[in-house]
Amino acid sequence: MSVDLQACHRYCRDKAVASGSSFYYAFRFLPADKRRAITAFYAFCREVDDVVDECREPAVAQAKLDWWRQELGRLYAGTPSHPVTRALLETVERDGLPREQFEEIIDGMEMDLTQARYPDFKSLRLYCHRAAGVVGEISARIFGATEHATLKYAATLGLAFQLTNIIRDVGEDARRGRIYLPQDELARFGVSEADILACQPSDAFRSLMAFQCRRAEETYAQALSLLPAADRKAQRPGLVMAAIYRTLLEEIRRDGFQVLEGRTALPPLRKLWLAWRTWLGV
Repeated sequence: MSVDLQACHRYCRDKAVASGSSFYYAFRFLPADKRRAITAFYAFCREVDDVVDECREPAVAQAKLDWWRQELGRLYAGTPSHPVTRALLETVERDGLPREQFEEIIDGMEMDLTQARYPDFKSLRLYCHRAAGVVGEISARIFGATEHATLKYAATLGLAFQLTNIIRDVGEDARRGRIYLPQDELARFGVSEADILACQPSDAFRSLMAFQCRRAEETYAQALSLLPAADRKAQRPGLVMAAIYRTLLEEIRRDGFQVLEGRTALPPLRKLWLAWRTWLGV
């Protein structure tokens, strides 16, 4: 590997570590080549997600996402210019990663520029698929999916992860003026947008969040039921993530859904222990 390519992979690794995400713990036990590949892909996801989260001007954010679409063209032409896409080139070619799925991830980020409310779960599910389900499918390809059912498992698991993120980040998103909880479900439980934007918890809000948790838990169960036995070992990173995220969901429930006031997180050592235990148990 050239010194220049090593620097690109180091950039991706630093991006992954700086994010503090649970994904980092899921990658730790992979062979070096797959760890480099998935870290480069994760760095791509962070780059386009950061565009939306860090740019205050929607027009500037849109211009940056347009640049990333152009960079995908250069990547698939074999001439990428960014450290992340240069690090991604080998796995795109080796694993046959579809360009349209990378485009879908950017589509999901664009939804955040134009849509801050979701009328029902159907519309939210489309966002979740683009933002996380497709990420799951690409990740599964990198890990080594041999059966089509594995891609369905990965997309469903990605949906479960995104539903967990939405539950965890209700207060944080509200402070950005975003509400990802479906509006018809707010109405059903008697929770107003104003209550959420003001970060005012209530019994009605806790009942709403208990409902959201149940759906996320059911989605994890559905995903795990779809994973073929033949691909189980190859997909261990996703199973590690599921163990960490399901534990996080249980902590949120145990804390009484205090997601408006703060952000529940697992300590790094507990994540590492969950990752190690799950990896060895598969």
